[in-house]
Amino acid sequence: MAGEPEVHPEVHNEVGGQVAAGRVVQARTITGGVRETAQHARVSGDADIRQSGRDQYNIGGDVHVHPSRPAVVPRQLPPAPRWFTGRADELAALTAALDEAAGSDGPVVISSIGGAGGIGKTWLALCWAHRHADRFPDGQLFVDLRGFAPGGTPMTRTEAVRGFLDALGVEPRSIPVDPEAQVGRYRSLVAGKRLLVVLDNARDASQVTGLLPGSPTCAVLITSRDRMEGLAIAHGARQLTVGVLDEADTRVLLARRLGQARVDAEPEAVAELLGWCAGLPLASSVVAGRAATRPDFPLAALAAELRDAATRLGALDTGDPRTAVEVVLSWSCAVLTDQQASVFGLLGSAPGPDIGLEAAACLADLPVPHARAVLRALGRVSLVDEHTPGRYRMHDLTRLFATGEAHRDLPSRDREAALRRLVGFYLHTAHAADELLNPHGEDRIELGQPEAGCHPRPLADDAAASAWFDAEHLNVIAAQQLAVERGWDDAVWQLAWTLNLFHVLRGHQLDNIASWRRALAAADRRADAAARARARALLGYACAVGGLHTEALDHLPRALALVEQGGDLRKQAHVHFAFAVARGKRGDDRRALEHALRALDLYQVVQDPVGAAEALQQAGSCATRLGHHDQARRHLEAALALCHHIHPIGAAMALDGLGHLAHRTGRHDEAVDHYRRALTLYRETGGTYESANTLDRLGHAHVALDRHDLARRPWEQALHLYRAQLRDADADRVRRQLDALDEPSGATGR
Repeated sequence: MAGEPEVHPEVHNEVGGQVAAGRVVQARTITGGVRETAQHARVSGDADIRQSGRDQYNIGGDVHVHPSRPAVVPRQLPPAPRWFTGRADELAALTAALDEAAGSDGPVVISSIGGAGGIGKTWLALCWAHRHADRFPDGQLFVDLRGFAPGGTPMTRTEAVRGFLDALGVEPRSIPVDPEAQVGRYRSLVAGKRLLVVLDNARDASQVTGLLPGSPTCAVLITSRDRMEGLAIAHGARQLTVGVLDEADTRVLLARRLGQARVDAEPEAVAELLGWCAGLPLASSVVAGRAATRPDFPLAALAAELRDAATRLGALDTGDPRTAVEVVLSWSCAVLTDQQASVFGLLGSAPGPDIGLEAAACLADLPVPHARAVLRALGRVSLVDEHTPGRYRMHDLTRLFATGEAHRDLPSRDREAALRRLVGFYLHTAHAADELLNPHGEDRIELGQPEAGCHPRPLADDAAASAWFDAEHLNVIAAQQLAVERGWDDAVWQLAWTLNLFHVLRGHQLDNIASWRRALAAADRRADAAARARARALLGYACAVGGLHTEALDHLPRALALVEQGGDLRKQAHVHFAFAVARGKRGDDRRALEHALRALDLYQVVQDPVGAAEALQQAGSCATRLGHHDQARRHLEAALALCHHIHPIGAAMALDGLGHLAHRTGRHDEAVDHYRRALTLYRETGGTYESANTLDRLGHAHVALDRHDLARRPWEQALHLYRAQLRDADADRVRRQLDALDEPSGATGR
């Protein structure tokens, strides 16, 4: 009809929410007709201009048409990172997310890429975007939202939308004043287009929500230190958390920057550099860049600079705030409240590879629910990582930065009090766990009251105790080392005591030796004769079990002299028992039997049935090896009778001894039965160290019965345990036994 504007049949106004795909309208409706505008396009950033036969745009609800207005195709992606390395799994996950979301009703939020500062989120996003640019023929929009940047002033939604409108060729005079109308114009322009929108360095979900297109043909890639859980809930964003690079990929990064020959020339220095960078791509890039600018400097010189924790972050300072590790980490802290910043600083000083929720609450002197909220806030901005439910850890460089923040902002007395609460948490919880694992033990230590604000974790039973020790073992050892450094000698030897049984059950012999060495040094500093005697005796026992026979037989006579001087019969029994183990490990079974029987006499005098049972079991094992089979059976059966209801580990050891005796006397079916019963008890009580020995013997009993097929499984299990316990000689022997099963002659029993 004459006098009406020409409108493409696919175009609707902004109220209807659609604009034809690929069209940018550049004409204004005049009553009764169309007035052409100048044929030009304003472009922000890199862009292509495509000529279309007809272009449309919408202002104030009216559709405007220009027959020859060129469409703008934005190409705003920054250059692809030149040294990008690794991340094959993450790149594949992004592609899979795009493919899986095809056909959805809303915008395809490919992924919200989360991770710590310097972890390589932007590099990953740009690498993927460039590799898949062909899937977005209508262009790519990119904006740095400055969510975590110097000055702490994130870009507003209005600023970002104005930039997008500019990139899409909208005349400044045509941009609505109202911010909501600007968002509407942006969404209308990209509707139906195959367009990628990269929102880099977002502060949180609220900053990006208004920048999401409304069209299912568009895809969005977001990077942020915030985990953006709200975006996943409200918009179905796929979340991808970026972790550190593995050592192989970091080594490739160095080789690409420095040349393979230079990397190969200094393998020790390269290994040290990789260790200090700990897989953080920013740190690795800084190190590579510094080394590349000084090709005449040895890499060992740079490694030496990083070796000192006091100067490490400074050595990773490039002078550019965008690439200086310490500055990048500080941007994350800028969003924290005072309390969150305080807890972050304290976490940096906490010993151990990670920290549990209850321990963190003690460290911070907060109720557990409050501590959980603070940790969640730190996790949202990727300063801590909740790597398993209720357990948190930091990257090594983040921890170093946090420690520096604490020393700068927190008084020393507050830091000292926090660490005392934390060590107290580990000590008192470990003590309670040890009591549950050994409820009938007669030898006890008494602890004082916990520090104010220290609330040990309650443990329901021995299973909970074992689980807690498994989770916290390395942290308790680290707490003991911290106590050494702080001069808290009481805590040092008390922690050794609480760890002792768990170490024995799990076969952590090297840890037990180191723990008791620290305890003995602490007892010597305190000039505490009782603690010194206890530490020497248990260090001697740990050395005997761990194969350090000379050291064991150095400590035990001195321990015996101390306890005899003090007149404590139970402690004398303990030392004689340790002597029996040490002599037996050296093959001196005659003297071992003498010490075992002396220990038995003393345990009976002080009425310690658990100690008596262990002495009987040890005496039975010695007698078996000496060929005194009747004596051995009497001792082992007596030990089993004593342990039946009160000491399941002792019962398992007695059954193992009876199995060994039966095997040596040709009763192999009986041996198998005893071994299986012993294994059941070991599994119920977590006795993996002795379990490995019993599995080994069970395999020999099967071989003696010509059941080689049944020997394989227990020997494979024994091999796994021996390797985990670093018992290399035992592992090699069992490996040979397994190999022999495949030979025509098979394996022989022992």
